[in-house]
Amino acid sequence: MKSLNVYGGEWGCNGTVYVKVERDGMMMTTSTNAVFQHCREAVRWIEGRVAAGIRPGLLRMEQLMNRLGNPERRLHFIHVAGTNGKGSTCAYVSRVLEQNGYNVGMFTSPYIGKYANRIQHNGRSIDDADLLRIVNRVKPIADEVEASGLGPPTMFEVSVAIALLYYAEFVPTDYVVWETGLGGRLDSTNIVTPLVSVITNIGHDHMDVLGDTLEKVAREKAGIIKPGVPVVCAADQPEVVQVFERSAAENGSVLYLLGRDYSFEPVSTGLNRQEMHFSGPFRRLDHVPVSLNGFHQFKNASAALMALEVLRHNGADIRDDRLRHAMKTTAWPGRLEMVSDRPPILLDGAHNPEGAETLAAALKQEYKDEYGAFHFMIGMLASKDHERYLEHLVPLADTLIVTEPDWRRKLEAVKLAERVREITGKMGRHAEVVVEPDWKKALEQLTAITRPGDLAVVTGTLYLISDVRSWILHRAGSEKDR
Repeated sequence: MKSLNVYGGEWGCNGTVYVKVERDGMMMTTSTNAVFQHCREAVRWIEGRVAAGIRPGLLRMEQLMNRLGNPERRLHFIHVAGTNGKGSTCAYVSRVLEQNGYNVGMFTSPYIGKYANRIQHNGRSIDDADLLRIVNRVKPIADEVEASGLGPPTMFEVSVAIALLYYAEFVPTDYVVWETGLGGRLDSTNIVTPLVSVITNIGHDHMDVLGDTLEKVAREKAGIIKPGVPVVCAADQPEVVQVFERSAAENGSVLYLLGRDYSFEPVSTGLNRQEMHFSGPFRRLDHVPVSLNGFHQFKNASAALMALEVLRHNGADIRDDRLRHAMKTTAWPGRLEMVSDRPPILLDGAHNPEGAETLAAALKQEYKDEYGAFHFMIGMLASKDHERYLEHLVPLADTLIVTEPDWRRKLEAVKLAERVREITGKMGRHAEVVVEPDWKKALEQLTAITRPGDLAVVTGTLYLISDVRSWILHRAGSEKDR
């Protein structure tokens, strides 16, 4: 047999998959036993591909798409990149479109809780039956790509392929809100051509992969800009803005820049009561609620509104009353999320210096008057900029409990504690530092020391946040592979 390509597929009973195949130029139908019988087995296979590492590039994605019949060509995307704020921006856009009667897919990463959370349709995660069917279809294709000499598709590449098949063939989908994983230019999600591209901001994260300056990071993010496709950007550093202006001009794309082409005016700030006026090139929207907490959410909400305005200007039917209701009810887990009242425990996945700065600002502006002391529990990955991260949070901490995420690239708690003590020494702070590698025991200590009137804050890598959130809310661990 010289060649074998698989196109489409239907599922019979007893785990049999009927597929159309092209063998040496001839089309025929054949059957094969499903690789996996249970969804947990399929998820285990996906998660196990973490061992393939992070390998930027689109060659494997192009092969996957070609062999799967190019499902991405049948979908309409809003492509979202940036260092921070991607998830919140995706949540706002998705919620508004859903409230206006559209069928909306939303692909985000990483997930909080379980793998299926990253592939959503109208606010609901992909169900186990559909996920199992799609993985049984993708697995043989992934094996073919690996055998072709391109190497094994990564976990993220497989996840992108699964999401595209789901939205193109399993559920009615008018729009897909499509979050990048890392960077943009060589990110697996960049296999698509969107209706509008969104770049939330640029910060110091993944610089070991994307480049050692903000300009280099911006160039990678700018890779999602496609010829003739409008771009919404909320970045504000002059050197970064120049990168996006140049890329947009080279691609003949209209660039909508925050502060120049669209803007927001805060009307009210504070816990659970934020509101703003929005002004854009097409119109002004007054008294728009912003459901997520933190001043930074005005920027995320504004970028989302500008993207929606581009869609509306090009024919999308978006009613103002439904837009306001959606912006008032948008939720996003793991970002300034209060998951317990007794004691109050706030989760925030701030995992880079800009994220820590944003968290610190929110604590000072919106939580300081409500609580007498802040007790932090922090776990980080080894690859992050720990010193600049800690400089934002140490001044606010009465207690710092350092722990370890249950993840292979974790930073050991004793090493994180050393860096915390270095920062407290430089700042003349006298915060108590507690070392507890076991995150469950660390959470018990955090709960025990948080007295009435105090606030417990769990922050750092989202791998820690996902486990803590699942444990507090469900007394179960998250599904992430260790």
